[in-house]
Amino acid sequence: MRSSRTTRTLAMMTMTVALLQATRATALDGARTSAATPTRRVIVSIPDRKLVLVENDEVVRVFSVAVGAPDSPSPVGTFSIVNRVSNPTYYKPGTVMSPGPTNPVGTRWIGLSVKGYGIHGTDRPGSIGFAKSHGCIRLRNADVERLFELVRPGDVVELHADRTPEIARFFPAIR
Repeated sequence: MRSSRTTRTLAMMTMTVALLQATRATALDGARTSAATPTRRVIVSIPDRKLVLVENDEVVRVFSVAVGAPDSPSPVGTFSIVNRVSNPTYYKPGTVMSPGPTNPVGTRWIGLSVKGYGIHGTDRPGSIGFAKSHGCIRLRNADVERLFELVRPGDVVELHADRTPEIARFFPAIR
């Protein structure tokens, strides 16, 4: 007959082995999942006023955009998508605007990791192609709805102020 101490030790060893096996299986499953998960980047060329969605280094879509006006420029750098909101409410100090046709952020909001900035639709489609926003990246509502379905939180968003050789590679027909 085993002592209660021996029984507890065997139970602990059994649980430890089970935990290690579960951890290994989870790690292997995670590795398989991440290998199959596409790498998405949203790249914005501020001077070209274009946005390109790149998946696994292949261009998926190119959209015309509005960028920040000279007095309210778009931020430059590498960020990530933190949230996605359908039919967003517009908030500005002193103003709250419900979703609808006169909402300045249009039908979709794709929030970035830089506070207060995002990629969104617009109630002013004539601004697309110009430096007219308060720093956000604006798309026509139909275009932002397409982009919204293709991106997820965690995807990388790069906003470039200069036309680098890499940017030229994604936008060869421009200029």
